[in-house]
Amino acid sequence: MSRFRPATLLLSAALAAAAPAVGAQPAMDDAQRQAIEGVVRDYLMKNPQIILEAVGALQAREKAAEAERAKESLAANRDALINDPAAPVAGNPRGDVTVVEFFDYQCGYCKAVQADVEQLIKGDGKLRFVFKEFPILGPASVVASKAALASRAQGKYLEFHNALMSQRGQLDEGVIMRLAKSVGLDTDRLKKDMESAEVTGAIAKNQQLAEELGIRGTPAFVIGDELVPGAIKLDDMKSLVATARKG
Repeated sequence: MSRFRPATLLLSAALAAAAPAVGAQPAMDDAQRQAIEGVVRDYLMKNPQIILEAVGALQAREKAAEAERAKESLAANRDALINDPAAPVAGNPRGDVTVVEFFDYQCGYCKAVQADVEQLIKGDGKLRFVFKEFPILGPASVVASKAALASRAQGKYLEFHNALMSQRGQLDEGVIMRLAKSVGLDTDRLKKDMESAEVTGAIAKNQQLAEELGIRGTPAFVIGDELVPGAIKLDDMKSLVATARKG
């Protein structure tokens, strides 16, 4: 958005207000228009805070509209968010509050909140946590997500997920397979399962779901009826869970 847009809007409003009613008189001429523009320009120069106030009001309206759109999208996609059988689940499968996380194994912010996520799950026996693999940071992210989802067939998803999140530095297939072995996975079987329609389809569905929700980065959390983009602290997670539990 141009920084001068609010001034343009103010000028347009002034001109519109000064214009005669349709059919009453001829439209204003250039001299009249220039005179009004001069008055508006002088006023804004003497009162520049008006522009900042206009920018703030516009941003507030846009933020409110975006929040409303997100709320509507969450409601429309609720079942895909919390009940997709292709999405791994941790915590209490019958929990009274569901938290959903969209993440990428190469995302530094996702790794930064991982310890808080683990504490949230372990510390709340009524919480259900859904993992949405959302690889957006390159080919290695896709390989990692495919491997993680494929590990479900061997009953090792959570262990492997935590190992991938704990890894520092760039991922590649060699590192991913080494981590898979470290948690007891059969890597030959894993590589075959990674190319299954179930795995590739799960990632594609997550990408489509993220697009519909307006999620463009990681991490992103859905806690109750709230979409929370970006990394958040454990206390904030707990507060949002508490609010969802009340409501």
